[in-house]
Amino acid sequence: MKIHLNGKLVDKKDAVVSVFDHGLLYGDGVFEGTRVYNGRIVFLDEHVDRLYDSAKVIDLDVGITKEEMKKATVETCKANGIADGYIRHVVTRGVGTLGLNPYLCEKAQVIIIADTIQLYPPDLYETGMKIVTAGTIRNMAEAVNPRVKSLNYLNNIMAKIEAINAGVMECLMLNAQGFVAEASGDNIFSVKGNKLVTPPPWCGGLEGITRDRVMALARDMGMEVSENVMTRYELWTADEVFLTGTAAEVIAVVELDKRTIGSGKPGSVTKKLFAAYRDFVNSNGTPVK
Repeated sequence: MKIHLNGKLVDKKDAVVSVFDHGLLYGDGVFEGTRVYNGRIVFLDEHVDRLYDSAKVIDLDVGITKEEMKKATVETCKANGIADGYIRHVVTRGVGTLGLNPYLCEKAQVIIIADTIQLYPPDLYETGMKIVTAGTIRNMAEAVNPRVKSLNYLNNIMAKIEAINAGVMECLMLNAQGFVAEASGDNIFSVKGNKLVTPPPWCGGLEGITRDRVMALARDMGMEVSENVMTRYELWTADEVFLTGTAAEVIAVVELDKRTIGSGKPGSVTKKLFAAYRDFVNSNGTPVK
């Protein structure tokens, strides 16, 4: 495997960072996850734009242009023969001192990894997921804004630990006001009749790129799509609930906190949106070759 590290493709064993890198010491940096389908990098522009937006919020100079980042991404996929896989962009603050001051770091480190990924077992897409509500609340925007994909993912990890310890693979996260934010790693939607609803980003969820595409696909199907504040009541009483994400794609939730959602099986809307999403990603994107 070849890793893109600061402008060069290096062997996996040589892709190392300093123990003084603030990405390691403090989680000071940003990242993105992007998918490759059928030899095309899907939503590359959108993911790179969001990466640079996240970097701007934490006042991190990436050090290369967006176009250079995209070119390096394609080169990394080519070097690893990735036709269907996953790309991880990582930008750390770089090597600094043991103090917190980020402006003492020499320069950002840019890392691009092109590999394969399987977030959930294939059978869960047929049967649907069971999830629980985590006691860990979503970070407040005034503290660590969830719209920034930072390397400090401990908030999500704490919630994920609760899910795994409860015997499920994912969980629902609420914000400090008790409203639905998102899952530990995915956005969440409810279906009620012809209405598709998801929480607005200010409730504590990431403004997901898969989320946005699914909303567009639902509108194309004639659904009424909106962003509304939600509580667990709206999820418990929904006809269908599903999660979206770059790695997760579209996956049904059939149980929340031991309450069965709808029929207890993936619903027709979820299935249609998953099929439409797969059709889209398999025929769009930036060619690797």
